[in-house]
Amino acid sequence: MQLACCVWALTGPEDKLLRQIHELGFEWIDVQPGHLRTAARKQLAAELGLQVSCLGASFDMPAGCALDHENDKARSRAITHVAEAIDHASTLGAGTIYIIPGTEDETAAMRRYADALAELADKAAARGIKMAVEHFPGTALHSAAATLKFLRDLSHPNAYLLYDSGHIQMTGENPTEVIEAAGDKLAYVHFDDNDGQDDLHLALLDGVMTEATLLETISALRRSDYSGAVSLELHPELADPVDALAQSRDILLRALDA
Repeated sequence: MQLACCVWALTGPEDKLLRQIHELGFEWIDVQPGHLRTAARKQLAAELGLQVSCLGASFDMPAGCALDHENDKARSRAITHVAEAIDHASTLGAGTIYIIPGTEDETAAMRRYADALAELADKAAARGIKMAVEHFPGTALHSAAATLKFLRDLSHPNAYLLYDSGHIQMTGENPTEVIEAAGDKLAYVHFDDNDGQDDLHLALLDGVMTEATLLETISALRRSDYSGAVSLELHPELADPVDALAQSRDILLRALDA
């Protein structure tokens, strides 16, 4: 497992945040569709030794558009947005791309979302990229268990789960049980902390996460033969986001070395 960092944990000019992430010792990054769009920034990332592990395709979604939207035009624009993000991820060498669920859980909306996901998973597979869905409280796939059931029902060979530790805490699910249930359908892992109620994206161990829980989660990942990245996804408006990343980096490295 390699350690990664979501670049949106920091704010400011893209060149500056890339340098900050490099100075913090990271070699792998998660990006959004708008990142690394110019040759100069791609060159800078290469010079800093920063490799892209994952791209969050739901960021920058056009207003009023969604993959489960009942309006054909709005849904088509959402699909185009993610498809273009897949193309961008391919140019960056990312191994995983992910989307969040829709907000409507009625049968018709879920069918539209499933059809869009299958289409996009095909496109990602053609580029050697895993397509993942992030379980997300407050959406149609609010828990990891619900997301895994949805993925099993879809039965697409290139549709996977993105595991988020903060979301697991909000739904009260057991990390080890979720990872074991996911098996080879686990494509990516985000680590962050919170108070168990809100999606705060705190530094690790600053919320309800304990060191024991973190170690158990890492152990479960090892038993599942997970070989992808474990990425820190912290909030950019923390009191000191750079220090929060540094502290979380050290905590996660200790857990990985245990």
